[in-house]
Amino acid sequence: MLPRFVSRALAGLLVCLAVLLTGCAGASGPASPASPAWARGMATVQESRLPAEARGTLALIDKGGPFPYAKDGTVFGNFERRLPEHRRGYYHEYTVPTPGSHDRGARRIVTGQGGEFYYSGDHYESFRAVLR
Repeated sequence: MLPRFVSRALAGLLVCLAVLLTGCAGASGPASPASPAWARGMATVQESRLPAEARGTLALIDKGGPFPYAKDGTVFGNFERRLPEHRRGYYHEYTVPTPGSHDRGARRIVTGQGGEFYYSGDHYESFRAVLR
């Protein structure tokens, strides 16, 4: 049998471990408290998990260009209504190059005037909020 102080120390460690694991369990996915309000209820992706080309497009957006495609920076109409509704002109789109594609491809970054970033890898069929 273990001395009483060892038993208490082990019990305390187990309680701390349980608290840590419980706190970490809710820290991922769309309902994460770490997600900004605009991303709640959406699929999310960390910027570091995006394709390299998408990270390059984000860097160009941060710098203000120059952008390789004439359509980069134009208004995104959100006609599919997959992003939160805002007035026309709120969203702008940018091309994410697709290796091997002979045109703009299907990948896009869409920005919102409130500082939002969204990634679509399937030409607006779905979006993930980009966590930066």
